Amino acid sequence: MKTNNHYNKKLKFLARKNRSEMTKAEVKIWNNLLRKRQLHGYKFLRQRPIANYIVDFFSPELNLIVEIDGYSHQFEEIYEKDIVRQKELEGLGYHILRFSDEEIMSDFDNVIRTFEAWLEENNFITHLNPPSREEI
Repeated sequence: MKTNNHYNKKLKFLARKNRSEMTKAEVKIWNNLLRKRQLHGYKFLRQRPIANYIVDFFSPELNLIVEIDGYSHQFEEIYEKDIVRQKELEGLGYHILRFSDEEIMSDFDNVIRTFEAWLEENNFITHLNPPSREEI
């Protein structure tokens, strides 16, 4: 049975607009990790309308949402809204990984390690290194 992953078509046009106005950090993670199944072959969609929100990135295969927080997310009011949003999305069965713009722009290797660890912990990959020629 195919699911629409709580797709909200009312937010379709706003999501399309957001795709054309991605931040530098969003562009970096999209081009260097999530686009074209670069992360262990898993598909990601960008600026996906789910429930009453537009999430930054979403993998339907992993049921994983990736959120990129800019400077404004440090303000208490925005932070509190993020908590509510995250609880609602987790209540729908989604997993969420959250990164700051700064993490993506200045410590991308750690961002990749975080994804790798999440994939391994959730049994989406069984080992991080490909087998050596002797093992094949």
